[in-house]
Amino acid sequence: MPSGKMRIGLYPGTFDPVTNGHMDIIGRATKLVDRLVIGVAQNDDKGPLFSTAERVEMVAAEVARFDGDIVVKPFSSLLMHFAEELEASVIVRGLRAVADFEYEFQMTAMNQRLNQDIETVFLMADPRHQAIASRLVKEIARLDGNIDSFVSPAVAARVRERVKKHA
Repeated sequence: MPSGKMRIGLYPGTFDPVTNGHMDIIGRATKLVDRLVIGVAQNDDKGPLFSTAERVEMVAAEVARFDGDIVVKPFSSLLMHFAEELEASVIVRGLRAVADFEYEFQMTAMNQRLNQDIETVFLMADPRHQAIASRLVKEIARLDGNIDSFVSPAVAARVRERVKKHA
C-alpha cells in the first residue's frame, strides 16, 4: 500500500445495542487505521430492538468520546460491496469465544474470495467483555435484570425504556 494512502478500516455489526465490548474493540481499532467506519447493518432478520437510524444515533453518541477519525454509517448491502464503496483496506472483527472464531473464519474465507485486497483483522475481546453479547443484554433487560456493567448509562436507559414499551 502506498505510504500516502489513508488506511480505512470497517467495523461492521448490528450494534443492537452497542455494548462495552463493542466500544473496547472500536477504541483499539482506531489505533490501527487512519479512519474507522462503524458500519451499522440494517439486518431486520435479526428482529432488532432498535431501528437502524436509532442504532446509528446511539453508536455515534458513544464514539464521540474517542479521538480519531470515526464515522458511523448504516448499510444494507453485501459487506464486501460496502467495504469497496468506502475504499476500506481492513475489516475489523471482534472475537469473544471459539464459537465466534468458527463463524468469523468461514465469513473471512468467503470475503477473501470476493475481494482478496481487503484484509480481515481480528481483535480478541478484553476478558472483562468476553461474555457480553447484545442478544444477552436485551434478554437480561427483558427479564428486569441489571445491564449497567454491559453498556453505557445512556444505552442502558434507552434499552430499559424500549423494553418497557414492548412489555
